[in-house]
Amino acid sequence: MDADRDAAAVADRVFHAILGAVDMLAIFVGDRLGWYRSLADRGPATATELAERTATHPRYAREWLEQQAVTGLLIVHRDGSADDRVFALPPATAEVLTDEHSLNYLAPFARLFGATGPALPGLLEAYRTGGGVSWDELGDNAREGQADGNRPWYEHRLADALAGVPDIDAVLRAPGARILDIGCGAGWSAIALAHAYPQARVQGVDIDAPSVRMARRNAAAAGVEDRSEFRIADAAELPEGGADIAFAFECVHDMPRPVDVLAAARRALTPGGFLVVMDEAVAEAFGPDGDELERLMYGFSLFVCLPDGMSSRPSAGTGTVMRQETLRRYALAAGFTSVDVLPIADFGFWRFYRLS
Repeated sequence: MDADRDAAAVADRVFHAILGAVDMLAIFVGDRLGWYRSLADRGPATATELAERTATHPRYAREWLEQQAVTGLLIVHRDGSADDRVFALPPATAEVLTDEHSLNYLAPFARLFGATGPALPGLLEAYRTGGGVSWDELGDNAREGQADGNRPWYEHRLADALAGVPDIDAVLRAPGARILDIGCGAGWSAIALAHAYPQARVQGVDIDAPSVRMARRNAAAAGVEDRSEFRIADAAELPEGGADIAFAFECVHDMPRPVDVLAAARRALTPGGFLVVMDEAVAEAFGPDGDELERLMYGFSLFVCLPDGMSSRPSAGTGTVMRQETLRRYALAAGFTSVDVLPIADFGFWRFYRLS
């Protein structure tokens, strides 16, 4: 009987995971086809109206609208026959799935995990052979999903977080401060730094060319292109002495050669400069009783970060779940002598470190 009950409990858990996977895929569809955005911007609609607004097919629109209502993300604004039903997007759902500036914005993560679908054959091959699947192979859904998911935290919280660490804030506020953003991605972290410290100049570097192009466009739209620049570069080859302070936002765990990059960052700093690393706030050690954050980070690692890190050789094969001791080991091997956890709390999934 105990075995039967245990199997039933596992089956129930897997069944609810299936429901979650269906919701995630449906969110991906609604996000990418503009259905959520249309309902948010233009109001309630029938399936035919939504399809006309978004240049999509009404039969698929109807099935999606009904599924979204059954799963609780949409409401039926007016019931009737299948063609007459009017569906509406509640304000809370609109914030979570369409407000790109909200800290509750989660649609990008459906985009990120959705990107793994076409990559699954390559991921299986990588798992067999020890190869990898790069961000470039995952494509725009992945890079945009990751960038847009982090953006609100940089926009709303980064300035205050850094202002609360006096020695770092002092370096950033010095007139003409040179800030280096390693692995800048789509540029939202660099843009937030440029807004927070207008007397500084920010340089972002990333090895992914499409991300750098996005960063340049985003900086221009944000009005900070006059004090920021972005270039395609391997961070392991940074020039010496060009930065007063450097940042590595959620990227060290992706790097195939993290020690080489950290060593290059150390050489790029002027005497007394700091490297600030923001990475996942995972537990100090592995345990099978890990919390939801651990579960999520292993998900990112399985399908995105570890395969990306393994896509270039040689590779440290770090993965998303980078423990504090792992970063400390990398930092000391790179020539840093001190690794401190900064007193920055309530900042999403992340922990901040100061390397000096």
